[in-house]
Amino acid sequence: MLLLSRYRLMYRGFTLACLLLAIFAVTAPSAITQDEGGIPAYNAGPPPKGTKLPAILTKADLWGADGQYPYQTHAYELAAKIPIILHQQPCYCYCDRMGHNSLHSCFEGTHGAECATCLKELYYSYLQYKKGKSAAQIRAGIIKGEWRQVDLQTAAEIN
Repeated sequence: MLLLSRYRLMYRGFTLACLLLAIFAVTAPSAITQDEGGIPAYNAGPPPKGTKLPAILTKADLWGADGQYPYQTHAYELAAKIPIILHQQPCYCYCDRMGHNSLHSCFEGTHGAECATCLKELYYSYLQYKKGKSAAQIRAGIIKGEWRQVDLQTAAEIN
């Protein structure tokens, strides 16, 4: 009887281990897709001559939760200063899945104000631009994840 109980316990443990392994095997690819989903959409160069990019929202367009913090509204002011740079940057919130084609797209609407990733990438891009970096150099830094170091609480002081 004791041997039969041990056998059942081992069988249950083995079954549970197999079930957990199966769950991990099914969910692991989606985790990889989210964390290591490749480089999101961006434009490799500036828009063709004569092409006008969609407008960046203004500070006046942001209200409620979208304009609650100074770093949100200030981001849009800075975005308006570097639209061609933003046009050439990927956005690691993977908003390209909802139709965005670059970091610029995030600031054409309120998405940029609502997303810490977009905001940090914007401030990172602006700071690097002010240091004289090219759009390609800024993109390389974004791809490396250097934007993650931006502190949004002090970002509104960036000029």
